[in-house]
Amino acid sequence: MEKFIKFTDTAIPLSTENIDTDQIIPARFLKATDKKGFGNNLFRDWRFKKDGSINKNFVLNNKNYKGSILIAGDNFGCGSSREHAAWALADYGFKVVISSFFADIFKGNALNNGILPIQVTPNYLEKLLVEIDKNPLSEMTVDLENQTLVSKIGEEKFQINAYKKLCLLEGYDDIDFLISKTEIIKEYELNS
Repeated sequence: MEKFIKFTDTAIPLSTENIDTDQIIPARFLKATDKKGFGNNLFRDWRFKKDGSINKNFVLNNKNYKGSILIAGDNFGCGSSREHAAWALADYGFKVVISSFFADIFKGNALNNGILPIQVTPNYLEKLLVEIDKNPLSEMTVDLENQTLVSKIGEEKFQINAYKKLCLLEGYDDIDFLISKTEIIKEYELNS
């Protein structure tokens, strides 16, 4: 995985609450086991009309918004535990998802796939959505090391599991982390 330390970017606002994993990536697209290509069908039923044409009213199709940060309504990633939802977000180019609440399994899947889920207070989320709506080019800075999100509306601290933070900072998945401990493991085995 790519190391995640600190970056500044614009965001895409999707204020809908209770976005479940079937809305993120519909079940009919879960046939592949390779992570590549899932971004093509991210929010498929919202991005496209039934006839396959682009839904110009959906925020991902609005040219005013761009960036690798998704700002979502409360309770993002609820529903089934499909890891494909994180695959689709990552493949589309999102590095961060901001919400006031995440489903636990989605949160774990996101972290395992290099996406940082930032849980903020409902008040901060509401103000952030208003700011991005008024000024689509408003930038924000995500600093994983210091666990801060800084935007025009101020700074918000966020929590993250220490192990997952280390993995993101180092660009490790779980296997990479174990490999990084090879010498310590060998030493332990020799001395046991």
